[in-house]
Amino acid sequence: MDADFDAAVLGLALPAGVEQALREAGAAHGDPVQVAAALMRAHALAPEHPAVLIAFYRHHFYGHRLRLARDVARRALTVGARALALPEVWLTVPPRALPGARHDLRTRFYLFVLKGYAYVSLRLNDPVEARDALALLRALDPEDCVGGALLEAVRQRAAAADADDIAYVPATGAA
Repeated sequence: MDADFDAAVLGLALPAGVEQALREAGAAHGDPVQVAAALMRAHALAPEHPAVLIAFYRHHFYGHRLRLARDVARRALTVGARALALPEVWLTVPPRALPGARHDLRTRFYLFVLKGYAYVSLRLNDPVEARDALALLRALDPEDCVGGALLEAVRQRAAAADADDIAYVPATGAA
């Protein structure tokens, strides 16, 4: 799949049957059971195809199944890491700028997946995971080509608000 990764990120180079399954999933958007069945067929045929992973992520994300969306993002990070010859576990990726953040499809796929992973981690109230993912994103994309800085600002505001809530302890008892 490495040779076809760029095409795969664009939803091209789909194995036989996968394109049909993804079309069925899109057409059945009002029926989560039919969508899931079609996505499972696509996954059975091409479990590591970026288009299948993106479709599954969106299905879970927009269905408010954030833990499942984050699980898909982890799988997508592994696939993206392989395409870039990075360590498969995102926490072990060296924190240095990746060339191609502006135009290289493999790099952009990895960076956007990492950003999505951080966002879902924030939504799941997992601030440490979000912070670590955003720190890596900032190191990999110092020019902020995928817009991680805005999400980091949101994370910092949320952390400051949480700190204010903890710092404010109302007095109890009678005066």
